[in-house]
Amino acid sequence: MPTIMITGAAGFIGGHVAREAERRGGLSLRLMSHRRPPAGAAAAGPATAGPDPATAGPGSGSGHGHGPGAVVPGHRTVRADLSDPGSLRGVCEGVDVLLHCASQIGGTPEANEAVNARGTAALMAEARRAGVSRVVYLSTASVYGRGAFRAARPEDLVRNPGSPTSGSRAHAEDAVLAAGGVVLRPHLVLGDGDRWVVPGLARILRALPGTVEGWAARTSVITAQDLARLLLGAGLAPAGDLTASVYHAAHPVPVTVRTLLGAVAAVAGPAADPAAEDLTAVRARELLAARGIAAQGLDMLTSDHWFDSDPVWRDLRCTPGPDFEAAFKELAEGYRRALLDI
Repeated sequence: MPTIMITGAAGFIGGHVAREAERRGGLSLRLMSHRRPPAGAAAAGPATAGPDPATAGPGSGSGHGHGPGAVVPGHRTVRADLSDPGSLRGVCEGVDVLLHCASQIGGTPEANEAVNARGTAALMAEARRAGVSRVVYLSTASVYGRGAFRAARPEDLVRNPGSPTSGSRAHAEDAVLAAGGVVLRPHLVLGDGDRWVVPGLARILRALPGTVEGWAARTSVITAQDLARLLLGAGLAPAGDLTASVYHAAHPVPVTVRTLLGAVAAVAGPAADPAAEDLTAVRARELLAARGIAAQGLDMLTSDHWFDSDPVWRDLRCTPGPDFEAAFKELAEGYRRALLDI
């Protein structure tokens, strides 16, 4: 029975990974959390001092998501803090696979550097010392910065992070790759526990009186459940099956921004008539600024952010889940409740 340690196990993506591992069975789980034990898990070890770094999934590249926690009764919880390297001593002892899903998202540049860059480097040192056989890091396509991406492959792109969060996560990638690990880069992640992607889109929709140049861009999306399957699959796959060390992680079929925003509008409550006006991107930025809403998210909605993810599904011999429209129907009621206060 292999032992898998999941960092950020009480966060958005980490919680989904822990539940996916529990569903799969035949695994011994060690759940690392700096903040609160995942629901149903047995605590082990004291809480550590230090700042409160976020455990979150990727997405908009700002803020952090709070997941519902992992319902994994009987598995061990380790309390440790990536910003305190001393708290990491011994956490990887007896671990076969490390799924690193914890990140600081937003906050000060110093906090991002402490958790994502130095914290990941310290964790990789512990993993090497303990002889962990596979490390998989949950990164983000935000490490590429701005631009139009169409069926883009990792080997054809150059990282150009545009924020302290993305820059520090690129440094975390370097530490993982230097340790022989695997990196997954999703773009937009949807699901139970999402506090940033769909809520952020709802705010933009409510602030604008119409579409923005037709919302014709295409974007890569994945559900948290599918992403959890990929992370676990990458951790357990035979080494010979992996043809790359960096993968994009998304549903293979991109979604038009018009389709994405139409689904969000259906669960976000009253909003402006999308047919009222077709705005230029410049005008849309002005309107968002007047409402005090950061315009960075608009860049992802007005240019293609479509990342080729066929290789990860092929190498892991996984079948993607339902397409966007079918998947979002399953998530709609949860989002409707979550958006009541937005």
